[in-house]
Amino acid sequence: MHPVRRTGPRLALRELEPGDVEAVFAIYGSPEATHHLSFEPRTRDQVAAIVARSMASALADPRSEHALAVVERAGGDLVGFGRLAADPHQQRAATFGFALRPDVWGRGYGVETVRLLLGFGFEELGLHRVWGARSPRNEASAATMAAAGLVEEGRIREHVHKAGSWRDSVVHAMLDREWRAAGRGV
Repeated sequence: MHPVRRTGPRLALRELEPGDVEAVFAIYGSPEATHHLSFEPRTRDQVAAIVARSMASALADPRSEHALAVVERAGGDLVGFGRLAADPHQQRAATFGFALRPDVWGRGYGVETVRLLLGFGFEELGLHRVWGARSPRNEASAATMAAAGLVEEGRIREHVHKAGSWRDSVVHAMLDREWRAAGRGV
């Protein structure tokens, strides 16, 4: 499925473009934005490579990864990055992740981003299960996932190695029937 375009009340998901490098760097290069993510801040060159790789993977057949820009509908500013990737261990399942620019935190954009990703996964890709993991200390992400309707399933111990130490991850997931039961599905 290419190109992806999915809209919500204030935000939209779209394919990444070559001109998005600086906007993605404002997220992936930010110590604040990457504090709870599984990696250290990226350099501009690393972000350029991520954008290029994501654009190339969008043309793969079959497509196993959807790395998407999160943009404001009014004005089109890129404010986030969202990703759905096929889970190699489960049929019709995907992992998801997202990150937003720190200057847009606290506006409800996280919940809308997660709902856009879930809707795309369940309604357009026909997935059965979508799951993601967060840092146990990321209470904002916990609240976002709960508000989007995901179920906290448990903890993966010492899952991420960052800044010289191991950290756990907390798993959240949703099933297609839960999406439909919440009235969000087709």
